[in-house]
Amino acid sequence: MSLSRRELSLVLAAGLLAPGAALAQGAKASSAVELARTGETLKPGQWVWAPQIAPKGPVVVHVDLSRQLATVYRNGVRIAVSTVSSGKEGHETPTGVFTILQKDADHRSSLYNGAPMPYQQRLTWDGVALHAGGLPGYPESHGCVHLPMGFAKLLFGITPMGGTVIVVGKAGDPPATMPQAAGVLGATSDVEAAPSDGEDWRWTPQASQAGPVTIIASRSDSRAVVLRNGVEIGRADIVFPDEDFQTHVLVCTGVDKGVPRWAYVGAPGHEDEADQPLDPELMAKTGMPDGFRAAVRTVIVVGATILATQSPVLHDTTGRRLTVLSSGR
Repeated sequence: MSLSRRELSLVLAAGLLAPGAALAQGAKASSAVELARTGETLKPGQWVWAPQIAPKGPVVVHVDLSRQLATVYRNGVRIAVSTVSSGKEGHETPTGVFTILQKDADHRSSLYNGAPMPYQQRLTWDGVALHAGGLPGYPESHGCVHLPMGFAKLLFGITPMGGTVIVVGKAGDPPATMPQAAGVLGATSDVEAAPSDGEDWRWTPQASQAGPVTIIASRSDSRAVVLRNGVEIGRADIVFPDEDFQTHVLVCTGVDKGVPRWAYVGAPGHEDEADQPLDPELMAKTGMPDGFRAAVRTVIVVGATILATQSPVLHDTTGRRLTVLSSGR
């Protein structure tokens, strides 16, 4: 990995290198098998990058706080793995499903005396972001997810505005799989997620007219919530066609004559699903109001995300909730 003079100055200014330390190293892999093998042996500051495994398609970033690893999927296939450093005690990185709200290669912190945050990708407006930062081998940030400089630059180059970032687990806990927290709601769209009495679906696309689309489908509540740019635009009663209670993430890889094609993301715990297409019959058998199904199809574009979870989307007595697509104040 080589750094430009500007990048090296940002590294030094941000305190990413201790005196005499070597630059964080990036490795290449020629196959999915080699990438997986290398990804399991990374030391703090190391990363592996193999974009040729899936050259095109929507990008999803998965951050596992328990393993301090970030995994990048394109078109549902793992193409990169990196070590990270997340928020330390008292400044824990929030878990949830986020959208990239802002990208700034030369960002400086407005909270910490203008500290450089190279290749910043903002996840919340209150200060949580992906960016190049210190990598001591344990959580030490103020809530952001620190990445190696070279990895942060490459990731910055392939993620779109509005891209999806999934953050799961807790530092020090056993490795996480996918989000299982209760109360799946948008941090800024704090609304009841079930249709009101007497209606089985609702559609209000005018509430948010542009931005990334995510569908949260809860088995425990038999509800679906549609968010666009972090704002709820629809909700409905749904009936799942099977007894699979696992959590899955899917991305839209194409739309044919108004009908979306979905592929599974091979997230930790579901590696064998990577790039596998969703059976159209399974989607067709998922019970929902016809009007709601037709309305949802009008907003689905390549890169849209489905999170199917056992977790409830209705308010629960604990008050816990999982942040979903946190946007605007």
